[in-house]
Amino acid sequence: METAKRFLRRWRTEYDFKTFLNASGSLAVTVAFALYNGFLGITHRSLWYGTICIYYIVLVLLRGIIIAAERKTSRSKSPETARNRICVASSFLLLFLNICLVVPAAIMVRQQKPVNMTLIPAIAMAAYTTYKITMASVNLRKRKASTNSLVWLLRTISFIDALVSILTLQNTLIMVNSEGSDPDMLPLTALTSAAVWVAVLLLSFHAIVRAIRRNKNA
Repeated sequence: METAKRFLRRWRTEYDFKTFLNASGSLAVTVAFALYNGFLGITHRSLWYGTICIYYIVLVLLRGIIIAAERKTSRSKSPETARNRICVASSFLLLFLNICLVVPAAIMVRQQKPVNMTLIPAIAMAAYTTYKITMASVNLRKRKASTNSLVWLLRTISFIDALVSILTLQNTLIMVNSEGSDPDMLPLTALTSAAVWVAVLLLSFHAIVRAIRRNKNA
């Protein structure tokens, strides 16, 4: 009982502890998404689901590296210096994350429907995406509350993940409502895909520049 109370107290009062705990939960969810999209990619021979699966795998690696690094660096003599170095290395993985999004974005623009889908998954996806974007936006603003560079990077990655959810939701809605390629949808899908990809790219470069600066000033 005392252990549970101590855990809840830390979760409520320690921002860094809460961030890494939430990241561990997000890691488990991301693994599930990777397996699900990989299964659909193999079953339906879908390039969309295959490339989204690769994106989630890279996301798993990123979050896993950061969580493991925090456990290791917290016991070192100069934890913040070690964190900054890990942060620089992890930030460059964000560029690979951008490359993983090129093919799904192109598929979105071409309006290639990977599978047929009913309305219920689309509603569930919309609700989850709304929640994900809201929480990621709030946490992105709160990241200044921590001096831990790995916490800052985790919050940035969560926001990037939320942005990509918009792309996934849009593709789901297209699968539900469209019978084929719709020329009227082309400007919207092209604009949305480009906007998400550019936003992720800018966030990635910002994370890299910030990590390098913190590492030099450490």
